[in-house]
Amino acid sequence: MPSRRLPAIASSKKGTQPLFPFHHRNILQTAMPLGGIGAGCICFNGYGGLQDFSIRNRPSTTALPDENREDDAGFALLHIKGDKPVTRLVEGPFPPGKIYDQGLQGRGCRHGGYEGLPRFRQSRFESGYPFAQVTLSDRDMPVEVRVTGWSPFVPLDEIASSVPAAMIEYSIRNTSRKAVECEFSFHLAHPAVGASTKDEGTRCAVIPGKGVHFTNTEPSDSETFGEGSLTVIGPKPRIKATWIRGGFFDGVSALWREVETGKFQPNDGTEDAGRGGRNGGSVEVKVRLRPGEKAEIPVIITWYFPNSNLTFEQVGYPVGESPRWRTYYSSLWRDARDVVDYLHEHYEELRRRTVAFQNALLSSSLPPYVLDAVSANLAIIKSPTVLRQASGNLWAWEGSATMEGSCHGSCTHVWNYAQAFPHLFPAIERTLREQELERSIDERGHVNFRAALPDGPNPHTWYAAADGQLGGIMKLYRDWQISGDTAWLRRLYPLALRSIEYCINQWDPDRIGAVVEPHHNTYDIEFWGADGMCTTIYAGALSAMSEICAALGDSAGAEKYRDLASRSARYLKGKLFNGEYFEQKVQYRGLRDTSFLEKIAGRLKAEESDSKLRLMKKEGPLYQYGKGCLSDGVIGAWMAQIYGISTPLDDELVRKSLYSIHRYNFRKDLSDHANCQRPGYAIGSESGLLLCSWPRGGKPTLPFIYSDEVWTGIEYQVASHLIECGLVREGLQIVKAVRSRYDGAVRNPWNEYECGNYYARALASFALLGSLSGFRYSAVTKTLWFAPKISKQSFQTFFSTASGYGIISLDRGRLTVRLIEGTLSLRSLVLGDGNTISLEAEVAPGRPVTISLLKKNPKKP
Repeated sequence: MPSRRLPAIASSKKGTQPLFPFHHRNILQTAMPLGGIGAGCICFNGYGGLQDFSIRNRPSTTALPDENREDDAGFALLHIKGDKPVTRLVEGPFPPGKIYDQGLQGRGCRHGGYEGLPRFRQSRFESGYPFAQVTLSDRDMPVEVRVTGWSPFVPLDEIASSVPAAMIEYSIRNTSRKAVECEFSFHLAHPAVGASTKDEGTRCAVIPGKGVHFTNTEPSDSETFGEGSLTVIGPKPRIKATWIRGGFFDGVSALWREVETGKFQPNDGTEDAGRGGRNGGSVEVKVRLRPGEKAEIPVIITWYFPNSNLTFEQVGYPVGESPRWRTYYSSLWRDARDVVDYLHEHYEELRRRTVAFQNALLSSSLPPYVLDAVSANLAIIKSPTVLRQASGNLWAWEGSATMEGSCHGSCTHVWNYAQAFPHLFPAIERTLREQELERSIDERGHVNFRAALPDGPNPHTWYAAADGQLGGIMKLYRDWQISGDTAWLRRLYPLALRSIEYCINQWDPDRIGAVVEPHHNTYDIEFWGADGMCTTIYAGALSAMSEICAALGDSAGAEKYRDLASRSARYLKGKLFNGEYFEQKVQYRGLRDTSFLEKIAGRLKAEESDSKLRLMKKEGPLYQYGKGCLSDGVIGAWMAQIYGISTPLDDELVRKSLYSIHRYNFRKDLSDHANCQRPGYAIGSESGLLLCSWPRGGKPTLPFIYSDEVWTGIEYQVASHLIECGLVREGLQIVKAVRSRYDGAVRNPWNEYECGNYYARALASFALLGSLSGFRYSAVTKTLWFAPKISKQSFQTFFSTASGYGIISLDRGRLTVRLIEGTLSLRSLVLGDGNTISLEAEVAPGRPVTISLLKKNPKKP
């Protein structure tokens, strides 16, 4: 029976930014996460298929295919009826590298054979996070199909952005001169196969008029208890609530036979319930299209795995008490069907709001590769790297390995670099400050740089991380400025004092203004003696603490920390600056910590081999950088700059150091670079910024253990800082190099990895937006800063604050602030030329504020 034409889904309006500005020629590695914050994801790949079902509170990626769950599969089929019927898997040609991937397993298949079904012969892939689209065509098919993958992403709306779901929209357009009748079907393997009951424990049921509900018979408090759903928005599908159960390839083989013969068989899911064999569910929609007509079929996949037994380093639990925790989304929705009801009710609204965010972000007046870097890395927020507990507290890995997380505990020094959460979801980011200062600190002030899971106290038997703990003080200041919540700051203030005093006593006991005692850091080792990296962070943290003290009425504390920050600036200038950049003064004599001296004297048991011990006696502590030019060498000045912290650091010396970092560490071609560490981040003729170089000689035999590598998070940190200091061309050169490596051929554009996939440090790319636009906003003083570094006569940028997000545009001397959602209070505007404009304005959607920069007075249209 012919179906009515399905309603088109709202898209971007005429004159706005296109949904798909980025065109991808290379698709082998492309896979964009679709999911929710802390909810896991399914990836939409470059030929229109689904992969990497990381939906069970753990990663599941295809880098090592033998380790993956074979029962994860979701695919669409399209059957054209008529005298010469034809059926296709609704995906583009299988990339040759994926064929190799099949052979790599030595078994020739991955998901029971659906990959071997006839496919569309041509495909084109385009994206614009959080949307991606594949356009499919075939000479034997009278239709063109556009497949769009997305998931809701709305700044400040934690609920909308946390839905455990993936949306895949199929737009089928008749390209022939005759009417076409077709049958579209989508098929999903049961997503909740349990560990103890296996296939026998899977159950399926019809969701009337919508699709299939998947459940299992695992205990409701079990980690393997779970649910899922497959539904269609709009048309009422025919529903097959369960596949033929059997071994080998029975389920998919029977499905294909039904679809290609036009004899799809609905059922209610009760047949063979409880029997073994691969299970799944399907939906089918009949479509009749006149020439040029199209139909829109939105498919939604949801999942619901509320329990996790994943735990790390928690202490103090009573004997017998389970440390099990529940996901944040389980506090919002009761089960998978509840998620379905929410999405069916709010689908068009969620899509409209997500499009509005994407349009605003991608309309910024920035080079395409910068917009690509800023937007693509937001996928990390939806990746399995990020988890969120029912309490609302964020907990994250550094990155994600193939089947488990990589480096646990919201690691403070890695998340130092990440700048997206504090601006797009600031309330979530503040839970990390609370974790550090309320649950990860002891009575001394020692902060465990790896947070416990679930929420709770941490052991304190390992090093504190100097860069992470000091960076936490700076982030406390940043998050206060973003939120304007002085009551929150006051609550954490005594703990922040305890933390900064620990840092001073531990690493600068003589108050000389330098981090001198051995200090653990993001390179997983201890630096001995003062260095530019940690000492600039120290100066920034002291300055931030001084400003916090002053704001809370502690004038003595403000003066104390300001004085020590000044000593720090003088030390950096007088002791660490070598005329080109800040270096490290390796020191192990005259310190409170005498462990190294005792080790080389033989008074302390040495874990190192005899040859290493001989090297240590000759060169000093292992894994230092000494005279090297470290790309992170002035990172504290970067953090202070983008957070709005006033420091006594010498700006000219910082700028000279950055210039040297670009000059010596950026390589246009790495072919002659020797890297005995992890070369896969950048290799051969690729470009990249080295972590360190030794232009003046003096490279240790064993420098710090990652020194010859290239990390995207540090590349973005340096690029952002270069731009902040006016070295725009140099900063943009680095960004362009990064994105040229992540072009889809050998690396996934949405997965800038380091020690794991979707590595958190890459979220430093979001800082590029503020650096190029000069945007910053203080909710404390209601002050907005705006100073574009490019296109100063006409410029537009996306911005996000704790109370609302929107667009700022400058055109012919008129500056306009528009809100898309929320509100924004303005009391003053600070421009790049240093002029400050006082005003009293409340910006809201539909009520923009326009300011004439010539007249220096606000004008409301």
